[in-house]
Amino acid sequence: MAAPPAAMTLVREAQSGDDVAFEILLNPLLEPGYRLACGMLHDPSAAEDAVQEAAVKAWRKLKQLREGTDMKPWFLGIVANECRSAKRSRWWSVAKSVPPERTTAEPADAVLAGLELRRALLAMEDGKRLVLVLHWYLDLRLEEIAAIAGLSVHAAESRLQRGIHELRQRLEGQRG
Repeated sequence: MAAPPAAMTLVREAQSGDDVAFEILLNPLLEPGYRLACGMLHDPSAAEDAVQEAAVKAWRKLKQLREGTDMKPWFLGIVANECRSAKRSRWWSVAKSVPPERTTAEPADAVLAGLELRRALLAMEDGKRLVLVLHWYLDLRLEEIAAIAGLSVHAAESRLQRGIHELRQRLEGQRG
């Protein structure tokens, strides 16, 4: 996916060491990165850490961003990799055992439905969960999902369809 000319100019400036240009490029990507991390890790604190680590890695590896490439899929791919690393780390098992605090009251049915969806997503294989989170939580197009997940567009579409089918079966199994 090609980046707009103004963004390409900012990328070149950032690659030359201009931290203001990098900040301008990165700021609009932090919120989608955080939503992706929350969808993958289900822990706001761990999601913040993953996005911060991804931002640092993006700065260090900015010279690897190819000319004309859109920064959004590139950065979200780094976020996804950070989330995978966080889940593999020893500390993740400790962090996920501590339940997050609830700050707002929600109707019981909505809470239950959210818990069922979260359990079903967590039980899925990482690759399927990633494309589902990118599709539903971040509302990305298949081309962007493919770039982030390192797949062809056809493979991303196929994985998305298999993920939807599996998620539907898991949710029906939990309710029935």
